Amino acid sequence: MQNSGIIQDQIDYYRARAGEYDEWFYRQGRFDHGEELNKRWFDQVTDVVRALDVFAPTGDVLEFACGTGLWTERLVQHATSLTAVDAAPEVLVINQERVANECVRYLQSDIFAWQPDQLYDVVYFSFWLSHVPPERFADFWDLVRHCLKPGGRVFFVDSLYEPTTTAHNHTLLGKDSTVQDRKLNDGSTYRIVKVYHEPQSLSAQLAELGWQPTIERTANYFLYGSAQRAES
Repeated sequence: MQNSGIIQDQIDYYRARAGEYDEWFYRQGRFDHGEELNKRWFDQVTDVVRALDVFAPTGDVLEFACGTGLWTERLVQHATSLTAVDAAPEVLVINQERVANECVRYLQSDIFAWQPDQLYDVVYFSFWLSHVPPERFADFWDLVRHCLKPGGRVFFVDSLYEPTTTAHNHTLLGKDSTVQDRKLNDGSTYRIVKVYHEPQSLSAQLAELGWQPTIERTANYFLYGSAQRAES
């Protein structure tokens, strides 16, 4: 997956999807899997929110792939300042309108090309790590390290491999696949990177890179956890 074309396709997908992105989170339209499964989804969202509140992302916080602000609005409840980075200008507009908080600084940038201009107490990213190609995994975590103050912390959330996490008209390839096709409401199709991590294997990968992770999962839908540099 050395070809950067899929990264551009991924960016194009999220730019085009900006106006319908929240349908996935709120289980609407193509993502509505019925009352029982929708309730299971939202109950597990609540589990993750509680874990984030216990973590308490205080101080100067950096959010990668901030999207439409579904998690930005939770981060500002804790943070003194928040820098929100995303490659898609369309989602930044929605995020800013949703959050409407002067403590948030918005930056449009491809995360793979971005470098920090300050250090942070916390780096946060939700539903982003699965979009990092395996060959860029170590480089991404090196970027995270360079963003943190001494003793800084990381919190992240992502998707588990579960067919009902996505749309009715999406067909998940096997767990070992790192590329998936995604459709928009108008039927247009894009390729994206999608790596489904599991707590044990992800913990081992991070430990090899010098991190001390604590990673959990909900029953069906979400992986979440925190990490600090081992030397801290």
